[in-house]
Amino acid sequence: MNRPPLTGNDMPNTAPLPDPRRLGSVNWLGLWTLTAKEVRRFLKVYFQTIVAPVVTTLLFLAIFVLAIGRSSVQVGGLPFAEFLAPGLIMMAITQNAFANTSSSLIISKVQGNIVDVLMPPLSPLEQTLAFALGGVARGLVVGLVVTAVMAAFVHLTVAHPAMALYHAVMGSLMLSLLGMIGGIWADKFDHMAAVTNFIVTPLSFLSGTFYSIERLPETFRLLAQANPFFYMIDGFRYGFIDHADGGLASGAAVVGLVNLGLAFLAYRMFKTGYKLKA
Repeated sequence: MNRPPLTGNDMPNTAPLPDPRRLGSVNWLGLWTLTAKEVRRFLKVYFQTIVAPVVTTLLFLAIFVLAIGRSSVQVGGLPFAEFLAPGLIMMAITQNAFANTSSSLIISKVQGNIVDVLMPPLSPLEQTLAFALGGVARGLVVGLVVTAVMAAFVHLTVAHPAMALYHAVMGSLMLSLLGMIGGIWADKFDHMAAVTNFIVTPLSFLSGTFYSIERLPETFRLLAQANPFFYMIDGFRYGFIDHADGGLASGAAVVGLVNLGLAFLAYRMFKTGYKLKA
């Protein structure tokens, strides 16, 4: 059977297909995109994610200073307000780093759009790093704003900037990873609230944020030294006021090791799809 000759419109499309994007060993574009998405997410509602923590931190400062006295009590040779301020700043940093990753993941799971994170060509390590960086960014932004506002009410000096920066970054990373783990583990908001109320809040309040552990009885001092939150707050406070209750080198090592353990656990959760893939 003879077929009519093909016309120009009937000719098959023989144009070469575009080459697939080569991502290399690291998908830098995807990593940057997911990190930027997490940062823009909290900047979009800055009144809730930045302004509100500043107000809460100033309320803590006002309550403790008014209750104990502005200059009658000294800790480490400094007025109580100057001792308290770095602890409050670190508490704001860590709580907001935790809130960023935990809320992002649990909301994505509840709404069913977690697939939008899992489907792109991102490795488990890249996913872990992107979410962690988003939490660190929020923690540091809140910390900078809190420090700037608090400086109007309390005399703040930075005696050791490198120590303050190290513990600010590592502390926010610790809580960012912990929030990531909690967000993946939780099936609903009640589970996430349990992590906040029974893990994060007690460890934060019993870490020396509001007091020096040197004033505690021996048993409670040992318990405080078993709390990893104590080392990030103690090192951060040392960066400001040149006073520490614990060993600086051992404290920095503890914070680093805890972060490595949390990062590995978060990575394994992404790699295995634990509570992420149906």
